Amino acid sequence: MKPSVARLAGARRLRIGAVAAVAVLVIAAVCAGVASAAPTGEFAVFAECPLANPETNGCIDAKTESGKFVVGKETVPIEKAITLQGGFHESESGAQTFIGAEHGNTLSKTPQRVPGGLAGLVKCNEIGNVIERVACEVVFENGVTGVNDTTELAKPAGAIGLNEENLLSETGVALSLPVKVHLENPFLGSECYIGSNSSPIVIELTTGATSPPPPNKSIRGSRGTLESNAEGTILTISKNSLLNNSFAAPGANGCGGIFAFLVDPIVDSKLGLPSAAGHNTAILNGTLKQAGAEAVREHS
Repeated sequence: MKPSVARLAGARRLRIGAVAAVAVLVIAAVCAGVASAAPTGEFAVFAECPLANPETNGCIDAKTESGKFVVGKETVPIEKAITLQGGFHESESGAQTFIGAEHGNTLSKTPQRVPGGLAGLVKCNEIGNVIERVACEVVFENGVTGVNDTTELAKPAGAIGLNEENLLSETGVALSLPVKVHLENPFLGSECYIGSNSSPIVIELTTGATSPPPPNKSIRGSRGTLESNAEGTILTISKNSLLNNSFAAPGANGCGGIFAFLVDPIVDSKLGLPSAAGHNTAILNGTLKQAGAEAVREHS
């Protein structure tokens, strides 16, 4: 039996519909690929700018290349670059709101080596109680002695404070970071922190002069050197120095896993924690790059 004209027409419509659907999917995929294309050339540094957010009108990449963190009695030099990246929205009044990185890596988790390692933090022979001292020796006196110090964001990226006017004028707070410090070593466990999401260490950084309580004394930062690319679409501020020496730091928590009741006080004693304002310092030296969101989109 020959198929009817109606059946042939219906089958043809189904094929045309299927082809059209596939074409729509292909076009959508191509458009999505174009929309998510990474910036190229000198704009590649802004790959994590949240361009999909319609509120974003500026992109930032700030690298801390040197400096130090002093918390209580311990000084940790910055030997590996730490990156703060994302974007911002600037209102008509000039107020800036930070917007987190496209894929969430707003503040890179870059481990810094703690001088002295585990032996410098936990000394079992200083424990008076015999049972606790033996337990400490079993857990901590081993060949794995290196300790890393990783500064992590303790709040959503929107809690980061940004004021480039203050940065350039070397007055007031240029960058405010709510952070926690992760002390990393297999025998300290995975949850050894100074500060927490609920009680972050808030470091209000300035390029100007600080006004700390004693015993710290005033120190001065620097906005650095300003230059732009040939088209004036990328601003680079190099050799800037942002600092603060008036923040407080809480005690350690979660160190040693089930031995935290024993190890937290030892770490606190070695680091001098909790450490009141006037006993801690953050110095971040590096380079900041900024571009308008539209310019970055044009080069994506």
